[in-house]
Amino acid sequence: MAKTLKQKIGLWGEKIAAEFLFQNGHIILEKNWRSGKAEIDLITKEGNTLVFVEVKTRKNASFGHPEDFVGNQKSKLVKTASVEYQYLNQYEGFIRFDIVAITGNEKEYELIHLKDSF
Repeated sequence: MAKTLKQKIGLWGEKIAAEFLFQNGHIILEKNWRSGKAEIDLITKEGNTLVFVEVKTRKNASFGHPEDFVGNQKSKLVKTASVEYQYLNQYEGFIRFDIVAITGNEKEYELIHLKDSF
């Protein structure tokens, strides 16, 4: 099945975000982890903290910055899915919810890592 341009941009952004987080000390545990209607783009471990990461990628900021598109509904879905992930993995430590926002293309882009963002 052919991927749409939006899907290709999203996958590229998730790859860039994973590389960035890894280079900054995160251990990548999961990519595109699903629970019902929810998908968590990346689940990482930074020190003693389990981090649930939403990645938003846009070609440009004409209609707003990527992080502005993580609304209440999306954050609720991610939080609900995170509870299931913690239960399935018997995890009882610290957690955090981050956003990695990427604007641009493969040749030139800006990446912003917003820790504890929702």
